[in-house]
Amino acid sequence: MLLHRNIETDIMVEAISPPRRHPVGLVHFALALGGFAIGTTEFATMSLLPIFAEGLRIDAPTAGHVISAYALGVVVGAPLLAVGAARFDRRTVLVVLMALFALGNGLSAIAPDFHSLLLFRFLSGLPHGAYFGIASLVAASLVPADRRTQAVGRIMLGLTVATIVGVPFANWLGQALGWRWGFGVVAVLAFATMAMVLAFVPRQPAEAGASPLRELQALRRPQVWLTLATGAIGFGGIFAVYTYLASTLTEVTRASGATVPMVLAIFGLGMTVGNLVVPRFADRALMPTAGLLLLWSAASLAIYTVSAEHLWSILPAVFAVGLGGALGTVLQTRLMDVAQDAQGLAAALNHSAFNTANALGPWLGGMAIAAGYGWTSTGWVGAALALGGFLFWAISVATPSGPVLRTAAAH
Repeated sequence: MLLHRNIETDIMVEAISPPRRHPVGLVHFALALGGFAIGTTEFATMSLLPIFAEGLRIDAPTAGHVISAYALGVVVGAPLLAVGAARFDRRTVLVVLMALFALGNGLSAIAPDFHSLLLFRFLSGLPHGAYFGIASLVAASLVPADRRTQAVGRIMLGLTVATIVGVPFANWLGQALGWRWGFGVVAVLAFATMAMVLAFVPRQPAEAGASPLRELQALRRPQVWLTLATGAIGFGGIFAVYTYLASTLTEVTRASGATVPMVLAIFGLGMTVGNLVVPRFADRALMPTAGLLLLWSAASLAIYTVSAEHLWSILPAVFAVGLGGALGTVLQTRLMDVAQDAQGLAAALNHSAFNTANALGPWLGGMAIAAGYGWTSTGWVGAALALGGFLFWAISVATPSGPVLRTAAAH
């Protein structure tokens, strides 16, 4: 009888006890830490290029293939890993992705030769897109539907803060102790992210009916492709300018080498402010905000071209260009809407699209420079790409989209 009463009491207590509340701020911080690690390795590799080129005894153009290998890993890994993870608990998937990322960067730190480094950088890039896609879905699921873009923006803050803090630190460490330490510290950050995710991120079992086949259904929806094209073209303008910003500062602005890191940090500050401010507007009017961001980018990139002569004028222009980086966060939420029940693949493909932009923008900008139009021509190239993205945005707005999922956080 006593045992029966105790069981009844336990059941009553469990029934009236409030459900466990997850510390949303700590969840977002844990996920953003992974973004910080990814952003650090992605951008710091560019700054470490001369150092590891010398260390491996290869020329700079050859060393540039290391950056391309990482980008190729992102493009390949995003869809494959997102589809393959469809039936698994999202927290477990995030931990596995960070483990793969830690492995790739750890191996990069001990790569014996150039060809090994190429392979390990490709391996490091594989989890990039899938991590951001799934982390964005988890972050959005813990807040009301009208705050999804702000939640995604907090995850992207890890990436933007990396351009201000992580990249300079990794570059300093690479110069002081050797380029291998730049990759090693990223591996440590990845392990820290794994611990934070396990400690604070709640389990999210796969939804009923989730499968790789269902994820692939996203590719049959025109609005998904239009959104991806908007990012792949429209974001290319920012990369066209960022890639050649250091050379423009030294060759056109006549700024000292010591000034370059400060200007790059101002670009990162612009991206950070953009991801703090713009999502608040996007949660109220998503597509209008995306369209205005593309027009903002086109205008700021054009202004950059005519302001490059003086340091006092190029600084606000660079900050304004950085603000346009919030487009990635806005389009991430758009993909949540139009992908319906195939959100994992669509969210991951957003980063494949932006790595396409990372290849397209510098390529077209380099063509303009090689044709003799000068370093500042990258701004005009960027403005044209932003307007190209705006064209796809306009087509997306004008195209019937069918049912749109507005409650991605509800599940």
